[in-house]
Amino acid sequence: MDVDLILKVAGIGMIITAVCQIMTKAGRDEQSTMVSLAGMVVVLLLIAEQIASLVSALRSAFGL
Repeated sequence: MDVDLILKVAGIGMIITAVCQIMTKAGRDEQSTMVSLAGMVVVLLLIAEQIASLVSALRSAFGL
């Protein structure tokens, strides 16, 4: 796993956390939830290739 990917995920997490807290304090709880879900989708899209390589490594290790 690349350190750059870890830093991207951590940066997105910090930004999403800050935005969600600001929106919650402003009384926009629904939008805060949607921002949180959007952040999760972005992170999953970033790590999709890593997950695919993990699954292929597990398949080859177990002979599936």
